Amino acid sequence: MAEEEETRKHLVIAKPFALEDDKDSEHTASNGIRRILSLFKNVRLGSDLTNFQLPPQLNQPRSQLQCYGEMIYSFCGQDLLGECSRRDLPIERLKSVVAWNISTLRPIVFGMSPYNPVLGETHHVSHGHINVLTEQVSHHPPVSALHATHENENIDVTWCQYFTPKFRGAYVDVEVKGKRIMKLLNRKETYEMDQPRLVVRFLPAPGAHWTGKIKIKCTETDLEAELHLISDSFIERFKGSNNRSIKGKISQTSSGDKLYDIFGHWDRTVMAKNLKTGDLEVIYNAKESMSGLKPPTVKNLKEVMESESVMVWSEVSEKILKKDWERAREAKKVVEDKQRESLKQREASGESWVPKHFSVVRNGKDWDCSPLQPTVPRAPLVITEPQEEIMN
Repeated sequence: MAEEEETRKHLVIAKPFALEDDKDSEHTASNGIRRILSLFKNVRLGSDLTNFQLPPQLNQPRSQLQCYGEMIYSFCGQDLLGECSRRDLPIERLKSVVAWNISTLRPIVFGMSPYNPVLGETHHVSHGHINVLTEQVSHHPPVSALHATHENENIDVTWCQYFTPKFRGAYVDVEVKGKRIMKLLNRKETYEMDQPRLVVRFLPAPGAHWTGKIKIKCTETDLEAELHLISDSFIERFKGSNNRSIKGKISQTSSGDKLYDIFGHWDRTVMAKNLKTGDLEVIYNAKESMSGLKPPTVKNLKEVMESESVMVWSEVSEKILKKDWERAREAKKVVEDKQRESLKQREASGESWVPKHFSVVRNGKDWDCSPLQPTVPRAPLVITEPQEEIMN
């Protein structure tokens, strides 16, 4: 019991990756490419890398669940999620949903990967009126579920995330699957969203970027948006640049009439042009949303669940941050061995794993996750900036 309390006193919560950390990512890319390529020397082209194990030197000190949660609770300045329901006109609400969706795109640290969450692991954080809960509902294959609710604006967000990374020689192609749904309950509107792909490229210049098409559709308003994350050209990749450009449109679904052009850079500003009036407006400013991001802090230690990500991986993260690689490897092995032992015990007793916070349905290779509770409760981990700094 004393040992458990001692562990709880030293929870390590990594800082979210913000725009100003991009230079560190470039440094990692230039210094880690040989080490990374050496890991793939015996991997065949087209191989599924879902269960590929990384050494601690290539781990970020955070779980993949924390990365998913950060996409929603980690922001500065304006509450873009709440803004989605505050706008009076349907077209204005869709533009706000587009802006919020863009805000979930975060820079990727090349050559560094978060921990693979263990089965049943959770991450629960509150920021202002937003409460976020994630759970690892499957380990083989890895499937993560997310539920977020906005207390003031009555907004419900559910994600079901699973991915398939494939080794392609000069790069790794990560197809992200699963549903993303936002419900504006006060407006009786549901928005369904696609997910972009992630490409981790080794040659000709190392780097990682989001690419592909994102479609956002609302049946109730007969409106939809289509966004294209543009891959860099061969010359731009050779130069080591990543322009992170985005282009798209907002249209009426039934007629196909285009109402707005969307363009810009998701790590800078994104504009919307009204095709009827020619008016331009900035719908998203990354600097205002993704600069100076703060990690959660522990508000109530006794309420932190044993399954909480920062509890599960705290010792590993602490050793990684200290660059104590041998002890980090030992601590990581302890976590993984504990999960294997739990699996053996369930198999011996004929017990099936049942997620605590989500109902899960599997249909072939497709997964669907639904939260068991209508709202997410306040969390023991919170973003500590003063409430008045969040623009309502």
